[in-house]
Amino acid sequence: MIRVTRRRALGVFAAMALAAGAARWATPTVHVSDLEPKVDLEGWFPRAFGAWRIDDSLPVVIPAPDAQALLDKLYNQTLARTYVDGGGQRVMLSVAYGGDQSDGTRAHRPEVCYPAQGFELSDNRVGELDLGGERLRVRRLMANLGGRHEPITYWTIVGGQIALSGTEQKLAQLRYGLRGLIPDGLLVRVSSIDPDKARGWALQQRFLADMRNALSPALRQRLGMDASAT
Repeated sequence: MIRVTRRRALGVFAAMALAAGAARWATPTVHVSDLEPKVDLEGWFPRAFGAWRIDDSLPVVIPAPDAQALLDKLYNQTLARTYVDGGGQRVMLSVAYGGDQSDGTRAHRPEVCYPAQGFELSDNRVGELDLGGERLRVRRLMANLGGRHEPITYWTIVGGQIALSGTEQKLAQLRYGLRGLIPDGLLVRVSSIDPDKARGWALQQRFLADMRNALSPALRQRLGMDASAT
């Protein structure tokens, strides 16, 4: 009996040691962001393209201190702009980059953030945009708060792959983690103020198609705006 107990103890000990070793082996240690060209959101996105230009007449909205602290934790860089076309139509562009897409610092998706700010989501769907021959997987939302109605189009990129849900984000994270890598991530969001969601989404698709045409092929790929990133 004693011999069997000792064998069991040794087996349990060996299994624990193996699991600990495997955990250490699988723990990501290298940031993908250190292996790629540096991100420059301000330089990446042109101030004017096609019929669009930055609307400097609108004030910059400053987040509350607690919200800003969360943004600083999650992201290394953020960009917020409002563009206007020749017809006076406006689209808001928000981009966030995080060099560490691990569990505690994964990008927060708009379908989580907007309700946290008091918005009600009346629509939440996955779809595809035609950006002039290229298909882009996106998530579309309709957010409402009082008299503000905001159609939204967004996508996230984790480790070079578009991820439109928490599950897809986690799977991308795990794929990199098995290689000892910590992926970086991008969130690109466009929105407009319009009670007609179909009209708002159509405007955003036109905006994104025009923006894509103004970007270099390398940047299109980096932002997931070509087939190789989907």
